[in-house]
Amino acid sequence: MSSKTQFFLTGATGYIGGAVLARFLKDSNVASFHFTVLVRNPEKAAKFNEIAGVTAVVGSLNDVPLVTKLASEADVVVAIADSDDFGAAQAILAGLKQRRAATGVAPSFIQTSGAALFIDDAKGMYATPTIYDDSDVDQIAALPPTQLHRDVDLAISAADAEGYAKTYILVPSMVYGIATGLLVDKGIQNRHSQVLPGLIKISLGRGRAGMVGEGKNLWPNVEVHELADLYVALYDAITSNPATGHGTNGYYFGENGEHSFYDLSKAVGESLVALGKSDNPEPKTFSQEELDQFFGGSAILGTNARCRASHSLSIGWKPTKGTKDLLASVSAEMDALLGKAVDRSDSRVFQIEPPKVQDA
Repeated sequence: MSSKTQFFLTGATGYIGGAVLARFLKDSNVASFHFTVLVRNPEKAAKFNEIAGVTAVVGSLNDVPLVTKLASEADVVVAIADSDDFGAAQAILAGLKQRRAATGVAPSFIQTSGAALFIDDAKGMYATPTIYDDSDVDQIAALPPTQLHRDVDLAISAADAEGYAKTYILVPSMVYGIATGLLVDKGIQNRHSQVLPGLIKISLGRGRAGMVGEGKNLWPNVEVHELADLYVALYDAITSNPATGHGTNGYYFGENGEHSFYDLSKAVGESLVALGKSDNPEPKTFSQEELDQFFGGSAILGTNARCRASHSLSIGWKPTKGTKDLLASVSAEMDALLGKAVDRSDSRVFQIEPPKVQDA
C-alpha cells in the first residue's frame, strides 16, 4: 500500500475546487499526497492525468457505487462539487465507513457548505444584527434543519458522532476573484464565480446595475485563492493537532469582511458608466418581473448572511484581502465578460438557491 496520503476530491474542474487542488499541488508536502478526482469530461480527465500526483476517474456523483468505492480508498475526502447533493454525501459516508472498518482509523471528511446556512428574508430592506460565529457551537447547533445546505451538513456531522469519520464543514461566503494557476493554465478549471459575473451580465443587459429592495442586506466575502488557503490550513491543523475541532465543533467559515448589496451593485454601476454602458451608476431595484426572469422569483440576493471566521483564524488561516478588494475586482470581471461577447439576452442567470460549485 502507498505511504502517501490518499485524497478523494470532488469538484476539481470548478471555480473553488480547482483553486483548492491547485493550492494543494503547490504545498511543500505535495510529494506525500496523491489525489483522485472525479470528472465527467474524458478530455479533462486526460489533462488531469498529466499532472504528477493526480489520478482522474471519469464518472459523476450520481454513480453511487463508484463514489462509495473512491471514498473507501481515501484517507481524506474533500467535497467541493455540490453542497446540496444529499445522495453524494451518503455515498461518500458509506465509503468512509468501509475505510474505517478496513483500517481501524477514522478518515477525514471536509465538506463544502455555504453561507446560505444563515440567510433570512430581508428582501434588501435591512441589515440584520445577527452574526454567526464559527467558534460558537451552540449558535450553529440552533440553526433550523430547514436552512439551505443544513440537511447535508447534519448528516455529515452525525457520521462524526458515530465515530467512523472525523468531519469538518467548511463554509465559504461570497467568493470573488478570477482564478489563476496550474489548472487554469491547462484549460480544465472554471476561472469565474457565479454571483458577481451573473450580476454584471444582468446589469449589462438592463443598462443599469440592480439590487433587491434597497440593497441594505449584508453578505460576507472571501477571495478565491485565500479561500483555497483555508482548506490547506484546515488540513494542516487536522494532521498536526488531533484536538482540532470536528463534528459539531468542526465548522470553519471562509470570510474576511462583508459588503452591502447596494455597495456591490454601486461598484458595478460605476464600472458600467466608466465603459459607456450606462448613464447612471446608482443601482435600480429589480422589478418582480426581473426577479422572475433572472432568479426564478427568488429574492436570494436580498438576504442577510452575516458571519465571522473566528475558528478559521484560530487554526492559522491568514487572509489579507477584504471588501475593498471585492469592490475593486468588479472592473476585471466586467472586462472578462465583455471580452467574451456575452449574450445579454440569457435568462435564469442564477439558480433559485444560491449558486453552487459545480463539477464541469
